[in-house]
Amino acid sequence: MAGGSSDSKSNSGLVSRISNSISGSGIMFHGKRAASDASYVTKKLLRSTGKAAWIAGTTFVILVVPLIIEMDREQQLNDLDLQQATLLGTTPLPARN
Repeated sequence: MAGGSSDSKSNSGLVSRISNSISGSGIMFHGKRAASDASYVTKKLLRSTGKAAWIAGTTFVILVVPLIIEMDREQQLNDLDLQQATLLGTTPLPARN
């Protein structure tokens, strides 16, 4: 059993040395830095995209929705005028501007 434990110590020492040499290398440093930079840029992009979406959404609600409602009301009035003219047997009035 003593021989087996020295083999495991030498193996763990070898793995430890290889791991330390890889983690201390320049490639690993540059890889970690690139991942950190990519994460930072992604967070900034998501934050600015969220702000732009909020601005676009509120602008749509404030400007476009009332226009759609008003156009629907106008269409309903035109349909009502047409229906009344048909019931009375007269020609419908020209559309309002």
